[in-house]
Formats: sequence, C-alpha cells, structure tokens
Amino acid sequence: LKAVILIGGPQKGTRFRPLSFEVPKPLFPVAGVPMVQHHIEACAKVPGMKEILLMGFYQPNEALSRFLISAQQEFKIPIRYLQEYAALGTGGGIYHFRDQILSGGAEAFFVLNADVCSEFPLQEMLEFQQKHGDMHSFVILGTTANRTQALNYGCIVANADTQEVQHYVEKPSTFVSEIINCGIYLFTPAIFQHIGEVFQRNQQELALEESSNGWQRAEVIRLEQDVFTALAGSGKLYVYKTDGFWSQIKSAGSAIYASRLYLNQYSKSHPERLAQNKPGGPVIRGNVYIHPTASIDSTAVLGPNVSIGEGVTVGAGVRVRESIVLHGASLHDHTCVLNTIVGWDSTIGRWARVEGTPSDPNPNDPYAKINSETLFRDGRLTPSITILGCSVTIPAEVVILNSIVLPHKELSRSYKNQIIL
Repeated sequence: LKAVILIGGPQKGTRFRPLSFEVPKPLFPVAGVPMVQHHIEACAKVPGMKEILLMGFYQPNEALSRFLISAQQEFKIPIRYLQEYAALGTGGGIYHFRDQILSGGAEAFFVLNADVCSEFPLQEMLEFQQKHGDMHSFVILGTTANRTQALNYGCIVANADTQEVQHYVEKPSTFVSEIINCGIYLFTPAIFQHIGEVFQRNQQELALEESSNGWQRAEVIRLEQDVFTALAGSGKLYVYKTDGFWSQIKSAGSAIYASRLYLNQYSKSHPERLAQNKPGGPVIRGNVYIHPTASIDSTAVLGPNVSIGEGVTVGAGVRVRESIVLHGASLHDHTCVLNTIVGWDSTIGRWARVEGTPSDPNPNDPYAKINSETLFRDGRLTPSITILGCSVTIPAEVVILNSIVLPHKELSRSYKNQIIL
C-alpha cells in the first residue's frame, strides 16, 4: 500500500491569502499541526503502508524539506516529495509519476487532496473495497451534503444496494445527488490504464487542433471530470459513504472551522494535545491547543476552539475564542480576539478588540457544509473572519472588525469591513 497526497502549488490557493504568502498552504497549522500532517498521520496508521508521496509543483523549499524530515522521524515511514514541472491536474500528476507510485509492487494506493479535513476512514475504505467489487475496483469517499450545497461539489449517483457509482457530475448546474465527492480515493494500478486512455485522447485532439494557442497540454488530466465521469456505470467505481466529519479548507475562514473539527477529534485521538485547566494556569473553555513554548498569563480565558502556536505571548485578562494564533504573535493585556487568525509575529496592543464573523455551516442542518464564500459580494467585502498577515501591528484600544490586513502593516486606527493593503 502507498498513499499520494496532492498538495497543489503556488498559483492556486489565492483564497487563502494573505496567509499563503508566508507558508505553502499545506503547511499552514490547523489545530496545532500542519494541515497535511493530519493526512500523513491517518495514512501511517493503515497496516501495510509502505510509503507516502507528496505531489505538487511547489519549489522544494526549506520549510517543506524540514517538515518532511520531521514527519519521517515521527511516523517511521518513508515520505517523499515529487515535484511536477507544471500544474498537471489531479490525474495528470499521478499519471506522470506512475512509475514512482508503482515501484516496489504497490497493490493499491490512496490519493488524498491536501485541502480537505476529515476523519480519513482509510482502513474502512480498504475493507469496503475487498467486500464490494473485484480487486480492480476503485473507491471514492463520499459524504452527504444538503441539496443546494451539493452543486458546489462532484456529485455521485450510486446503486443503493451495491454502492456502485452509476453517474458522476462535477459541480452540476442542477440537482443531481446529495452524495458528494470528498477528494479521497482508493485506486489499484488498473487506474493508470483509464488515465492513459484520457491522455491518448487528449493528444489526438491536440494534434487535430494544431492551430490552438498551445497552452493546452495533453498531460493535464482531471480525475473528476476526465476519469470518473467516464468510469461511472462501468462496474469499476464504488462509493464508500462516511458519516464522520469532513470539510474543505479553501479559504482562511474554513481553516478555523477545520481546526474546530480536529480539536474535537483530539479528545479521542490525541487527548495529550488538548490543554487542561490547572491551578495557576489560564482558564480553558472547550477544546484548546497550546504549544508548549507559548507563555500565557493565568488570568487569560481561552476557548472554545483556539489554537495557540509556538512562542506566542498572551497577556493578562486576554480573551481568545474561535481563533488561530500563529507562532511568535503577542497579545497584550486585555485584548479580545474572536473569530480571527492572528498571523506570525503580529502584535495586538492593550485593550484592542479584533473580531470577525464566523462562516460556519448551518448548525441546524446535519448535512450543511461550509460555504466557500467569495471575498466580495455586490462590490462589498463579505463579512468573514478577520485575518492579520504576518508582522502586523495593531495599536492599543482600537477595534478591527471583519477585515483582512496584509503582512507588515502598522495600523494607526480602527477599521471595519476593509482589506488593508
């Protein structure tokens, strides 16, 4: 068994700015650890997992190399990064590196998108594959969404008895099905034959359109539109439905929601990561992660759903709720931080209030997903969580509401519903 985690590259993830300026999005900390570490942890738990491959077109940089080395040591499993020479799409990358994936005689492999958060029921998908279909069948992880939100995802129509996928449509314009694609797949080497057919067809079409402007590449293959749509109804593709938590992490606001889901899971999977109320320590409400190097005043109140990074300083009487505070940030006495991501090495002055509007799914609908809101609606900034880029300084006694502050800014006054460039 192997696993491939698709981490994309720099030109995407624009909705994640200004945070993705500082660190590749897959390394952004969610619930105290890099986003992609949750994937690696889940893969490493599967018995028989021999290797984990990260695939994308980020230039290999120091942060990525450091992360890979520490993850290998922690999970005792080979982890490598394969760099694509261009954006090849979700299917093009694995086709390009098919020899690497199959080396060592891999019998099956998982493919996971890095920008999802999930319980990752990988073992269950394996058992499901052995029970259903033959050993050459492929499994998509699916979950239920509500009717209107399903249109934003890949929709799966499956046979109710066998769970065989009969029809697959990526982001349909009208309602097709409430079962949506979670971006987590289990493939056997036979998938490369199907991706190869798409590759051949693309090459023929490009050969016919010699006059086309040349930016199209036969190697760009999208698993969802090009492969699953064709495989549906062929008896080779099945869906495993999960009731566990799942969410996309497209925008910075969804990172706070993902952090909440993971912190919630920690009570079962990593109780040691959750902070406890101790005499002489800060007041902890609900699930809170605090990095061991952070210094927190005993009169501070943290939680629920708060993640405090490395070397953070939190002063007296500070209140933090539903927020991620990244390493090196400093919250001076009596600041109030709600629904906010505080960037690396940022400083918030005394008695300041920094607040955003949560973009949570509807709590009364068990199948609601987080809306990936656009930044602007009708020419105005959509109220969303407040994001401070790295090294932002906020003076004492000001209020920052629903705003995005780009890195290295020193603010002098209060702001509301603004992008501060």
